[in-house]
Amino acid sequence: MYYTISVGFEENVMSKIIENVDVIAQFKSDGTIIPLKFRVMNEDGVYESFSVKAYKPALKKGTYTTEDGLYVSGEDLVFICKIMILDAEKTVRLYFLKRSNKWSLGI
Repeated sequence: MYYTISVGFEENVMSKIIENVDVIAQFKSDGTIIPLKFRVMNEDGVYESFSVKAYKPALKKGTYTTEDGLYVSGEDLVFICKIMILDAEKTVRLYFLKRSNKWSLGI
């Protein structure tokens, strides 16, 4: 799935899920995961990279459907991340789905 991440961040726009996101993360000895960077492919087939400026793990609620419409279980990890796009701070959600060992991005 191709998507230009620099477009579509206007307020009151429905969320979109980008699957199979490349993520660089720090895995600490206590099992904590810290997302550092991610990249997605835009409509032109070119990768765009983004650094995570701040993050916080979302509260675990068991199994539920997220605001992005993604079904997550209690073992999946959800990170609310701040990134910079064109000198503007945006909030996105990174999902680590343990059952498939894949990352997804909610914008």
